[in-house]
Amino acid sequence: MSDRAFTTVASPTTPLPGGPATIPVSVFSYGCGVFSGFFEWFGSLGIFFWQVLKAAVTPPYEWRELVRQLDEIGSMSLPLVALAGAAVGAVLSMQTRSSMTQFGAKSLLPTVVVWAVIQEMGPIITGLVVSGRVGAGIGAELASMKVTEQIDAIEASALNPYRLLAATRILACILMLPLLTVAADAGGLLMGWLAQTLAEPISLHQFIDRGFNGATLKDFLPPTFKTAVFGLIIGLIACFQGMRTRGGAEGVGRAATNSVVLASLFVIVADVVLVKIILVVFH
Repeated sequence: MSDRAFTTVASPTTPLPGGPATIPVSVFSYGCGVFSGFFEWFGSLGIFFWQVLKAAVTPPYEWRELVRQLDEIGSMSLPLVALAGAAVGAVLSMQTRSSMTQFGAKSLLPTVVVWAVIQEMGPIITGLVVSGRVGAGIGAELASMKVTEQIDAIEASALNPYRLLAATRILACILMLPLLTVAADAGGLLMGWLAQTLAEPISLHQFIDRGFNGATLKDFLPPTFKTAVFGLIIGLIACFQGMRTRGGAEGVGRAATNSVVLASLFVIVADVVLVKIILVVFH
């Protein structure tokens, strides 16, 4: 038997540079695998995005599928998004009222609620709710199509699956997220006013007038339209995870879970970056 056969067990530890300390080979190999897998995943995601982009801008266009996805992502998500926004607005109004009363700034409550809901709470709540509902749905749907070889059948029929399946869903997410954000903002403001008027009666007109006093479009349009980036992230990651699935039913479940987790994580990271960009550009 050659010496090469024993190279994998010749040394149970690997020396660290600069000293005698050692770490197990298995731990070192695992760390290298995670590190390389991280960059491999991003590289595959970049290639997938380029393929989808090329398919999206070349005819023929899948208008019927796009309209179906607009309805599936937009209309079906509207009640949940509006309810989440309403809950956030009510809680924010009650909690803020309690705090501001202690500091004698109760008159500023409408302004605080309006600005908090429209500038940050509405967009991020919409992004996370859609990540959970739409991300899981797209991931599971495309994953099941992958493991049952339906995507291969689409390719055999001379159709581009990147155009038919991925581009339409990603574009629908981009278009629908700002509109869903407006619905979440409206629900949040309405319930914020209701919570306020139950404690101290105030008309809806007065509440809105005080809340938007001194505000301009540049204060509210950028936070709303930044959710288009959230839509791109949600649609891209969900389609990517679904269309690269392997492993049968277990792979379908894993794709749905990974779609939600990764989309939510990247939405939060993107929100931090976009808030900083908006503050620099528009203020």
